[in-house]
Amino acid sequence: MPSSDTHTDTSAAEPVGLGDLARGVVKMAPHALNMIKHAPGLIHRPPQAKRTIGSIFQKHAAAHPDRPFIRFEGRSMTYGEVNRRVNRYASLLTDNGVGTGDVVAILSKNNPTDLMLILATVKLGAVAGMLNYNQRDKVMAHSVSLLEAKVLVHDPDCAEAFGSIPADVQPPHVFDFAEFDAASADGSEDNPAVTEELPASTKAFYIFTSGTTGMPKASVMSHNRWLANLSGIGGLAVRLRHSDTMYVPLPLYHNNALSVALGSVLASGACIAIGRSFSASKFWDDVILNRATAFCYIGELCRYLLAQPEKPTDRRHAVKVIIGNGMRPEIWDEFAERFGIDRIVEFYGASELNVAFVNAFSVKRTAGFCPLPYKIVEYDDHGEPRRDANGRLTKVGKGGTGLLIAEISERVPLDGYTDSEATEKKIIRDAFKPGDAYFNSGDLVRDQGYAHIAFVDRLGDTFRWKGENVATTQVEGALDSFGAIAQSVVYGVEVPGTDGRAGMAAVKLREGADLDQGELAAHLYSHLPSYAVPLFIRVVDDFEQTSTFKNRKVELRDEGYSDTGDDPLHVLAGRDKGYVEFYADYPDDVANAKAPKG
Repeated sequence: MPSSDTHTDTSAAEPVGLGDLARGVVKMAPHALNMIKHAPGLIHRPPQAKRTIGSIFQKHAAAHPDRPFIRFEGRSMTYGEVNRRVNRYASLLTDNGVGTGDVVAILSKNNPTDLMLILATVKLGAVAGMLNYNQRDKVMAHSVSLLEAKVLVHDPDCAEAFGSIPADVQPPHVFDFAEFDAASADGSEDNPAVTEELPASTKAFYIFTSGTTGMPKASVMSHNRWLANLSGIGGLAVRLRHSDTMYVPLPLYHNNALSVALGSVLASGACIAIGRSFSASKFWDDVILNRATAFCYIGELCRYLLAQPEKPTDRRHAVKVIIGNGMRPEIWDEFAERFGIDRIVEFYGASELNVAFVNAFSVKRTAGFCPLPYKIVEYDDHGEPRRDANGRLTKVGKGGTGLLIAEISERVPLDGYTDSEATEKKIIRDAFKPGDAYFNSGDLVRDQGYAHIAFVDRLGDTFRWKGENVATTQVEGALDSFGAIAQSVVYGVEVPGTDGRAGMAAVKLREGADLDQGELAAHLYSHLPSYAVPLFIRVVDDFEQTSTFKNRKVELRDEGYSDTGDDPLHVLAGRDKGYVEFYADYPDDVANAKAPKG
């Protein structure tokens, strides 16, 4: 097995021992009764059971109508109030032909209307198609086309994204928020009759994720799989009380927010505080304003908070537990100590993956524990599972690092993508014996023992940056459409002190062409989400032949931005300043969120 030199520091991710588990059990003790209530939901979730997100929400609303459910910028809405609004929204959707299995496309930044539209959709057994408001042009048109929605509702704050959707791919019924509110004002406030009849196997969400095709794929989230988040992550690991408030600064099209955070809230009938957007300098002020006792995160968010100057609000809040993924082992203790966090519930999962790991035992520096069947296997130079002479995969030894794959079975089914061909490409068949099947996560993890893992890196033709998966082929397409560029190769490179990998491109210019750094940046920002715009551009004379092209890509990635020889190297200063010549402090500026700007 290759070393797959990822340069990711997992030395702080130590093996998990019995003592760690024992200490975790002690922390669980005060929550034992609630945990016992949720344990069956992790072990046995029959797909035919009439239990869904909508039925759980409206049961809370019936039992505790005056309890706060949504808090936004300090203002609260109760379970009863939200349920009545949600039912009016559901009534209007029904009037526009939305029924079980239909899709409602939602294009919105974080706000209460966004969440209420989601709940209205799933109450009807319809699917909430969660559009990523960072997408533009061909990518956005592709996503909308993929949904085949009956209705599209859009937030006025997403005007630029909505404006890039061609009229010929828009659904038959399109509303902005004001139009939708006005049209639903006289709708029925009764719970839709269908909600209590829906089986858990019903599809709930389409969550867009990048893949090796270069265009987004819509991964499927069923109610049943969402309920695994409610029970396994929310009920057994996060363990909120009904008096708690979970602050959500991540976009609601992100599974961390929509499945993990919302699932944790509805596991106990707690309150969800929606952050309009993440701001490192104002984060704790918004947490305090919304009286939050918990929040969800991605690793980069935590790093940005640590980079802020110390101030009294660092400890003037009531947060004791946080849930998320990507917390770097080397900052774990510093973050917990500085901000007074009692429990860091790190988890590992993916929109399309059929298993998840969660730090239920409160062990430090781990992505968590999983009771479901998985394997960690050897892989090749291209991140693919390596087969031996008999055509079988080989598990790594205890403490080893390898590719994570998850078994697919009746007990642990795979929802996959809307595109069955794309789903099949991720399935490994006959892995250890004839007829078995495993889902390829595409991720490199370390075995910590006792069914715990540490996340190491993402493999293959995607890399992760700012909590998003970036498809190299999508970025290459945007670069290759720029007039001065003849060919490009895109890969992710590590920047010390950051999470994931930053985008870097090696480009070959057309004969006689010069690279206008400002025009290139403007072009890429107009064709890509901001997180996908490469931070580093290396100009090369030529690429090796196609027969060894993938190996050359590995070499380029290994050389990164520090070993480029005499090749010109440009770095992204920001949306306005564009690309500038590389300077020695640029990696530190990226790590400290000083670059790129805008």
